[in-house]
Amino acid sequence: MSTAAMPDLQARRLRWRCRRGMKELDVLLERFTRTRLASGPLAERRALEELLALPDPVLAGYLLGGTVPPQAVVAQLVAHIRAYVD
Repeated sequence: MSTAAMPDLQARRLRWRCRRGMKELDVLLERFTRTRLASGPLAERRALEELLALPDPVLAGYLLGGTVPPQAVVAQLVAHIRAYVD
């Protein structure tokens, strides 16, 4: 597989992982990734991978409840997602 195809494969996998089963999370994450993922920096994709590894209740707290992740890079991504959909 060429290296040019790798980001597209990674983007598709990340978009798939945005399907959480909680409608509010699905909407927030899918909207953000649909528009920002292709143009976003690699560090943002890595932060998204970290964010998507979290259990739904924790993720919901960050995106819907206003709690702040302890990792600075993930906290910045959460702020971007929340600002994007507001």
